[in-house]
Amino acid sequence: MKKLFLAVAALALAPIAQAAEVNVSYSDEFIEALNEDYGTREGEYLTRLLTEDIEREFSDMSNVGTVNVVIERAKPNRPTMKQMSDTIGLSFQSFSIGGAALTGEVIGVDGTTLASLDYDWFENDIRFAQSSTTWSDANRSFGRFARKLSKASAQTS
Repeated sequence: MKKLFLAVAALALAPIAQAAEVNVSYSDEFIEALNEDYGTREGEYLTRLLTEDIEREFSDMSNVGTVNVVIERAKPNRPTMKQMSDTIGLSFQSFSIGGAALTGEVIGVDGTTLASLDYDWFENDIRFAQSSTTWSDANRSFGRFARKLSKASAQTS
């Protein structure tokens, strides 16, 4: 019982790291692409991937209050479910080069802008896309963006 009490007390006294709030939105161009081409469910999936990357990169930064990111463009490596249902004969075995373009800004807990970044990365060699999943290159772009934005905001601290 004493060990349980000590464990609870240690947890209560341990500093709780406040995670940065992550806001992901889409450009008008990408909203149109989601609605007409990819499907709105793909936007939810991409938001989750991007949010996870940003939260991981900013987990140790206590001076960050908010991270605002806009997905400007994203291109899948494989057809989405909506694309396959809209286009007869399109196969999930089809593949292309993909990637994403993003803009972001980091706001400190004091309200100052710590960093801002415009970033895009699209694969340039089709040979690397053949074994990819639907959003592999976009996910790779998200990870690189999150690392660069984190480093940029750490330099201003």
